[in-house]
This record gives sequence, structure tokens and C-alpha cells, in this order.
Amino acid sequence: MDYTNYNTDFRKHKHLNDFERHSIQIRLTEGWSPYKIAKSLDRAQNTILNEIRKGTVSQLKHGKKIELYFSDAGKSIYEKNRRNCGPKFRRLICSDFIDYVCEKIKNDSWSVDACVGEAKLNSKFHRSKMVCTKTLYNYIDLGLLTLKNIDLPMKLRLSTKKKRVRANKRNLGRSISERPEHIANREEFGHWEIDTVIGSKTNDDDVLLTIAERKTRKFIIFKIPSKTSTSVNSGIHNIKLMFGEKFNDVFKTITSDNGQEFSALSNLEENNGPKIYFTHPYSSFERGTNERHNGLIRRFIQKGERIDSFSTNYIEFIEDWSNSLPRKILGYKSPDELFEDHLDIIYAV
Repeated sequence: MDYTNYNTDFRKHKHLNDFERHSIQIRLTEGWSPYKIAKSLDRAQNTILNEIRKGTVSQLKHGKKIELYFSDAGKSIYEKNRRNCGPKFRRLICSDFIDYVCEKIKNDSWSVDACVGEAKLNSKFHRSKMVCTKTLYNYIDLGLLTLKNIDLPMKLRLSTKKKRVRANKRNLGRSISERPEHIANREEFGHWEIDTVIGSKTNDDDVLLTIAERKTRKFIIFKIPSKTSTSVNSGIHNIKLMFGEKFNDVFKTITSDNGQEFSALSNLEENNGPKIYFTHPYSSFERGTNERHNGLIRRFIQKGERIDSFSTNYIEFIEDWSNSLPRKILGYKSPDELFEDHLDIIYAV
């Protein structure tokens, strides 16, 4: 079969080969101009000129010094230059920065990208003494750091859940589809997502009530006695005490799933309280912020471990750690920094 656009004989942006270098040498001795040689080889004129410049050496002929191009000289210089190509290994040059990253990941459970972003934001190291996030992951894979992949909990996490369609779906109130669209873009402060985190699958264990603000990623964790609406209401009451008369200004909306423990959540709407919205059944992705933060808790409390075996101080430590962790999506600022800025505005009124 014939192809009208047959163009496999020559590809652009490829280096000269030995045959082309020999052709240049022969045609130069025959008096060809660089322009004519470039046309015959279907190469750019500058490519030929650069090759002639590199491969030209001085020779003595009848006692006179002349300049001649030799293909072997051009190839020798080409191979020498190629040895200096490619990315430079900077492990030793950036050792101080890499030690800082290893310390933050091991002692403070930061992510690799959080370490890089926070260091850049606060100018802790000169840019020439740092490497990027991808390079750090490459170093870890190559075994060049004191870290291993097992020290990066999110990297080894696999999704083992299968999608299922279930019947008898519960609907507790106003659907998330009725939620104003401007809430989805995270430009306005005061819109929260709520959930619970269990430890062991028993009725006699404590539960964590978690609530996350969509814009600043502020994360609040309360340990409650059980996964019931009464316990959830008690936890919400404690949150209301934290913010006092400004509660309705800080909490404009709350989005929940259809768990039975949130069956009384709509009562918060009384007295101009926050609007309550419920996600579609079995659609946890509609509360992605909260789900993501619940995953941070699992770095410290594994599935199956009893919540009541962890002290309140330990739960507060997890909350403080989550809120002080620099986030790429926040310009490597922490949720606490942004949340406090908004509180200053609210309480100043």
C-alpha cells in the first residue's frame, strides 16, 4: 500500500549519525557549501554549521596551518558532551534539606510534598540546596535515604472496597443536591462536613465525631461515648460551647451522610442555626474533605483498635497535628493559620 504522507525516512530533533558526519566530511572536500550539504541531508543549516564548527581541527599542510573538518573529531566531541548530559545527582549537595525532610516525616508524620512546600514557603533552604518532591520519592525508591516506602503511609494504601448497590436507602432530610452551588467552590468560609470514625466494631467502644471546614480544612475531633444521635448531639453541643454566640457565623452549613447517628442533626436549624444537608446514600465522595481527614486519623489509630484505649490528650494531639500540617492546596499554609484569620474577622464584628 502506498502512503501519500510517508515520512519515516527522517525525523526531526535527532542527533547526527556516523553516516551523516562522513557525508559532511566528503562533501566539504568536494567544495560543497554548508547550505547545500544541509539540503542534501534534509537537515537544518544551523545543525550542519554547528557540526562543522565542532569537528574542525588545525592541520599543517606544506608548512601552512589549515582548518579541516574530520568526522571522527566531530563524533569525539559529541560523545564527550553527551557524558555531561542528563540530570545531575544532588543527594550530597542537598543533604541538609534531605535530613530536614527525613526528620519531619519520621517525627511529625508530614508528607514529602508538605516538607518541600513548607520549606519553600518559609525560605528555610536556598533553592539550589533543595530537590523537588518527585526527586525525593525517587531517592526513597532507590534506597538513598533513611526513609523507606513503609514510612509513607499514604503511598502503600490500597483500596480494597468493592462498589455495591444497596436497597432500603435512608434519607434523613434536605439533599445535597439542594445545596447552593457557591458552596462547592470553597470560596466562602463556614461550610462544614461531619462524620464519625469507629475503632473496634463493638457497641461498647467510644467513637470519634469529626467535622471539617471546606475552605480552610480546619478539623475538629471529639471523642463521644457511642455512635448514636444522642452522643452526636452531645458532641455538637460541645462545639457550640467552643464558639459561643458566634457559632452560627462560623457554622453556616453542615453536610452529613445518612447515618442513623445524624438523624437529629436537622434540629440545629432552629433559631437560625446552620443549614443541614445530607449526601446521597453511599456517596462518601460528596464529603471528600471529611473523608480525607478521617484518613489522617488512621495514621495514628488503625482500623480495629479500640477508641477508648486512647486518651483525650492523644485525640487532641491528632487534631493539633492535622491542623498544623502544611497543605499544598492551601499554598503550604496550615489550616490553623487560615482558620484563625477568618475567626479574627468574625469576632471583630
